[in-house]
Amino acid sequence: MERSSVYIHPSANVSSQALIGDGTKIWHEAQVREGATIGTSCILGKGVYVDSGVRIGSNVKIQNRVSVYHGVTIDDGVFVGPHVCFTNDKLPRAITPDGRLKRDDDWIVGNTVVKRGASLGAHSVILPDVTIGEFAMVGCGSVVTRDVPGFGLVVGNPARLVGFVCPCGSSLKSRGTSDDPVAMVCPQCGAEQLIPASHYARLP
Repeated sequence: MERSSVYIHPSANVSSQALIGDGTKIWHEAQVREGATIGTSCILGKGVYVDSGVRIGSNVKIQNRVSVYHGVTIDDGVFVGPHVCFTNDKLPRAITPDGRLKRDDDWIVGNTVVKRGASLGAHSVILPDVTIGEFAMVGCGSVVTRDVPGFGLVVGNPARLVGFVCPCGSSLKSRGTSDDPVAMVCPQCGAEQLIPASHYARLP
């Protein structure tokens, strides 16, 4: 395919069978496997690994040494911090019970979706079969084992919901009503977000 508007560092290994959008930059020692799809105006930092079949939207920033394995979909505008690791097997084994090295058909790929505008902090680990909602934020070093609601802020191991954040990144404050959805406002930019009461009830 034509890649005249794509920057690929000479040390990167990008399959000719990967689809790379205009304006995307792929830096030192990154590897992009066959069948991967990367949108426009993305930045992949040093040592990023993108597995076969991975789908990445546009305007995505993936920092150094991130591992994005088969089964992961990353929507537009997502930030992935340094050393984040996506996993895709809840029951990982190198061998079968009879001692044979596992093949591709010996396990089931878990699927993970990171929705538009979400941010994943450095060194966080994302287990398979979870969805991280729009503009959610995962704290550094967290281990995500369950779905994260849109605008949710999660931290810890396992990651737990501790608040909600604005698209600008600041913590949202409740207006103090018991409505459903719960109206929350950003003290930084003044934007209001409506959070389903079922999600708000998960706060400690």
